[in-house]
Amino acid sequence: MEVSALSGNDLFCLRLKAIEPGDIAVGNSVRSLGVGGSLRSSFGSLAGGEIADITRLISEGRHAAMARMTDEARRAGASGVIAVVSELRKLAGYTEFLAQGTTVRFADNTRFFSAAVSGTDLYCHLDAGYAPISFVMGNVAYALGLGRGLTGGLRTLARGEVKEYSDLYNDIRHLALHRLEQEALALGANAVVDIRTDLRPFMPGVLELVMTGTASYHAGLPSGAIGERAGGTPALPPTSVVTSELRGDELWSLATMGWAPMRLVMATSVCSLGVAAGIGTLFQSFSRGELPELTDLVYEARERCLERLRNEGASLGAERVIGNRLLIRELSRGLVEIVAIGTAVRRATAAEPASKTLPVQAVTSSQASLQLKGESPGIFRPVEIAARGRSTLALVRVLLIVFVFVTAIVANLAAHSSRPKPRRYVPVVPTTLPT
Repeated sequence: MEVSALSGNDLFCLRLKAIEPGDIAVGNSVRSLGVGGSLRSSFGSLAGGEIADITRLISEGRHAAMARMTDEARRAGASGVIAVVSELRKLAGYTEFLAQGTTVRFADNTRFFSAAVSGTDLYCHLDAGYAPISFVMGNVAYALGLGRGLTGGLRTLARGEVKEYSDLYNDIRHLALHRLEQEALALGANAVVDIRTDLRPFMPGVLELVMTGTASYHAGLPSGAIGERAGGTPALPPTSVVTSELRGDELWSLATMGWAPMRLVMATSVCSLGVAAGIGTLFQSFSRGELPELTDLVYEARERCLERLRNEGASLGAERVIGNRLLIRELSRGLVEIVAIGTAVRRATAAEPASKTLPVQAVTSSQASLQLKGESPGIFRPVEIAARGRSTLALVRVLLIVFVFVTAIVANLAAHSSRPKPRRYVPVVPTTLPT
C-alpha cells in the first residue's frame, strides 16, 4: 500500500510523461543551538541584522532532513522526489527540521532529482524544457535589533516611510534570493522555478525568511543570459541564474509566446501613520465615511513599491514585470508594510514547448507563492491583528466616552464650587435692653 501526497490531476499528468508515483519519503533532524550559540544569538538579536548562528543552524538542519529524505527515496528505488516541503517546528524545547515529498519512478531516468513542484507543474516544466535537478533553498535569520528598533520607533512618531525598516526587509529578502541562486549554481542549474517565500518566527525577537524552489536546467537558457540586450551585453550577470515564482503552466505559456523569465524582483516599503495623523484618524472614525490620512498613506506606499519594482526590473534589462502582487501587512497599530513581488521577463529565443496545448488537468488554480506567518515585531497574522485592532478601537471609544463624561462632571462640579457663595443674613441681637 503506497501513500502519496499527489492529487488526481497530478497522477494524470505524470502518466502522460510515463512517470509513476511511489510512496511518501520523509527525513528529519532535531537540533539545538547549544549554550554558546544561544548566548551569541541573544546578543546578536540586540545588535540587529542577520544572526549567523541561527541562519547556519536552520540551513544545516533543513539540508540534513533533505539528505535523509533523498536517501530513503533512493533505497526505495525511486527516480526522484517531487512536491517536496521543508518545515521546522519546536519539539521538547528543541527544533525539528522535517523534509517530506512523494517518490516517482520512470524508465529513462539518468540522474536522481528532487523538486518542490507538484505533478501538474512537473509536467509543464518538462514540456517547456525545464529539467529538475534539486530542491534548493536560501534562508536568513534576523532580528530588528535594539538600535534600529529605537530609531525606527522614533521615526514612527512622524507620518511617512520608516526607512530603517524598509531597508532591513529589502536587504533580507534579496540576501535569501542570492543564497538560493548560489546553491542552484553549485548544482549546475541555470534556473530556479516555482520559488516560494515563507516568513516565520524562530524564537522571541528572531525571524527566519526562507526561499525554496526547484533548481533546473534549460538548454535554451544559458547560465546568466537570456538573449542579449541592445549592444550585445548579457541580459543577466554571468554568475546569476534565472529565478521565477511563476507556476508551471505560466512558464509553459510564456515559452509558447517567445518570452522567458529573468529574475524574481521584490520591493518593500514600511510607513507610519504618525501620532498626529493617528489621533486625527481615530476621531474621524467616530463618524461614517472615508479616512483620508490612512487612504493616502497606503496609496503612497503602494506607488513607492511599484516604482522600486520597475527600477529593479529595468536594471536587469527586462521588458516587463509580470505576476505582480501587492500585499499589505500591519506590523503594529499605525505601522504597515507593503510588499511587491513579481517576475521580470523579456523576449527570448528559447525552444518552444514539446506540446501544442496543455491538458486541462495541468491548468491548476492560482496558489499564493508568498506565505507570511508568525507573530513578532515585524510579523503578524492578518486576521488576528485585524480582530485585535477592532476590539482595541472599540475599547478606546468606550474609554474616550467615559473620559468625556467624567470630565464634564468634574468640570461642572469645579464650576459650581468656584461660584461666590451668597452671604447669609444673621440678625444682630442687642446684648443690652433699651432703657
